[in-house]
Amino acid sequence: MKKFLLALLVLASGSAFANSACDTPRNDFDGLYCLNKVYQEADKELNANYKKLSAQLDASGKQKLKSGQLAWISNRNQNCSKRESSGFYVNLDCATQTTIERAQFLQDRVRECVSAGCQNSKL
Repeated sequence: MKKFLLALLVLASGSAFANSACDTPRNDFDGLYCLNKVYQEADKELNANYKKLSAQLDASGKQKLKSGQLAWISNRNQNCSKRESSGFYVNLDCATQTTIERAQFLQDRVRECVSAGCQNSKL
């Protein structure tokens, strides 16, 4: 049991160290790594909220949700990325903030479905 607790403590301290490194990144690549971690978590939340909401909707609501999500993806890509002759660029801060906002929008719709019933007009 002591070995298990020691291993758990070591893992937790490693995680805390990784998180503190994001508080003061040493260079742009460290900052990018940390921002990407936040984006990945926001994207995971968005996907979970989408799945929860979709499960509560009728066929019409599901279609409206899918259309809205595709439009949102197109808008995010247009506003947060660009393609130039030198390469493809993504403004990760823009993508992260946009994803967090969409995840919150979807969570709000889940909350409505649970409390007052799904309102397809808001999708």
